Amino acid sequence: YRCLDCMHQPLLCTDCCHLMHAAHPFHRIQQWTGDFFKDSALHMTGHDGAPCPSASANAQATTSKHTQPVGMDEGEWEDIDYISLHLCPPVCSKYLTVINVTGVHFMLVQVCQCVNAESYHMQLFHAKLYPSTFERPSTAFTFLVLDDFLRDNVECGTSGMNYYSKLHWVTSSVFPHLIADWYQELLQVAQQWHLLKLLKWSGFQDNKNGSTKGDLALFCAACPQPGINLSLWRYTRMVVMDGNFKVFMVGNLQYWEYIEATPHITEVSIMMGAGHGLTWAQKSACNNHKVISQASASHRKLNSTGVGATACVQHGCFYLHSIVDFQKGERQLNMDYSLALSYNMNGIQNVICFYDINCTYMKNLQKWVDKTMFLEISPSLRIVAGIRMWHVHGHKKECYARYSPLFIKGPGWVDGEIIETLWSTLNIVSASTCGMTSLHHQELLDFQMNDSNFMKMIRMISSLSWKVKAAQVVVSLAQESFERLNQAVLSSQQKNWQREEEAALKECIHNPSVMDIFEIQLTKAPTVHGVELHLLQTSTSNGMHHGAASWLTCGLVIEEVEIALAINQKAIGPNPSDLKQLVIAHHTDRVAADVARR
Repeated sequence: YRCLDCMHQPLLCTDCCHLMHAAHPFHRIQQWTGDFFKDSALHMTGHDGAPCPSASANAQATTSKHTQPVGMDEGEWEDIDYISLHLCPPVCSKYLTVINVTGVHFMLVQVCQCVNAESYHMQLFHAKLYPSTFERPSTAFTFLVLDDFLRDNVECGTSGMNYYSKLHWVTSSVFPHLIADWYQELLQVAQQWHLLKLLKWSGFQDNKNGSTKGDLALFCAACPQPGINLSLWRYTRMVVMDGNFKVFMVGNLQYWEYIEATPHITEVSIMMGAGHGLTWAQKSACNNHKVISQASASHRKLNSTGVGATACVQHGCFYLHSIVDFQKGERQLNMDYSLALSYNMNGIQNVICFYDINCTYMKNLQKWVDKTMFLEISPSLRIVAGIRMWHVHGHKKECYARYSPLFIKGPGWVDGEIIETLWSTLNIVSASTCGMTSLHHQELLDFQMNDSNFMKMIRMISSLSWKVKAAQVVVSLAQESFERLNQAVLSSQQKNWQREEEAALKECIHNPSVMDIFEIQLTKAPTVHGVELHLLQTSTSNGMHHGAASWLTCGLVIEEVEIALAINQKAIGPNPSDLKQLVIAHHTDRVAADVARR
């Protein structure tokens, strides 16, 4: 025999193969036939791969029925005499089907029968085997293959179907379709494995002690959190909200009760019935963005058309309990739920919120929240509205000074687009959720978002260090520019600007138009006809002679014609043709005639 998984693939006799693999029962081996190495299995090394001679005669009679591969149907055309025996389960023996990263294995199991022995499934757990059922298990998954599937799903977005198809090929590259299908068992066990991992990482012995929502999830360690890294609120919390129509998720019961009882807002001109609740009109003063227009899009028989979420602006961590699903586009009632129920918001006084349509969304937020009993936002909460840097340029000109992060005091140098990087990873894994139940679907996405928060936390030190170094360079450059501007402006003008800035930042929440003072004030230059009209209207009052304005206008016209003539003369070159010279001569004669006539 030779082992494909041992280093150097040593050649071993039967006894040595048994001895070396006593602790490695899932290695793949091959047996020398005299001409070539053929695939074999460790359970076949006894009796040279033949059935046990101690088996009963009755069992021997049924050998031909059970030696065919488990995945083969009665109507398969392959000649099973040429199919490797390692694909067949042991005959006349109690065996356990074990799925490992090295493929599907059939293991002969000896259960401990001592008086104080634990149950069969607990013995499997001690052997790092996860049974697919706790009552008389016949299939088990190794902890190694479950961890490998978890990593493949998180990092590569591998679905359960694709992963188990890979195990088919690992087991047999010639007859992968003859491997039995344990895909459903893999999904079931993987779902339980996810929960056990979260309980272990969070320090819970079982899921009975985690009574508080969010106990199994990780949140941003750098964001201000009362009772964790702050005794009282001293800082402003900065959040960004956004929707994604490539990921789907089904919300919890409380969320659906809120959706059923709450009227939603769309861009229509009248109020109309909308099945559950009412559709209220709210005319947008800005451009018609897809976020709003898709609210009335038609989606047939879909419980969810996308998800919305809230994340921290500075560090890019998902907020706990902020994930909501959409039914018909990105409606405002969905995002109300995401913002109002974000994690650990009790006692907060100041929030800077970035959202693509904040110019419309924030106008009546408090009014709509007060109308529902499911949500609550304190009237004393000061919410400063902002629009992400890339999206604000798609709005009207007035929105730039009113909602751009550059004119908001507090967030620093941010663009608010960090949530787009979070969607990119979820979009990859969303395809792997197609074959899952709704609850398994939601648990997997929760696990993905928790892993995203974990990766942000472990890399936060290097990320914040880099941001500090970059900020130091930018601050010095900004300070130099600011000093040059100060030197060029009178002290009275500086004080006036400072008073206007303080007043605008104080009133911008209730009246965003006060931020228009930060917009560049440009006066459009008058046209030539406008100047001529002004001169004609004011010539008498200024003591000018009649006809002076018309005379000046004629002079300007003649000057423009002479400039055009000079350009044409330069363009024809040093050796023009007769035709070009004739055109220039006619042009010159007309200019001379105009000058003489005027």
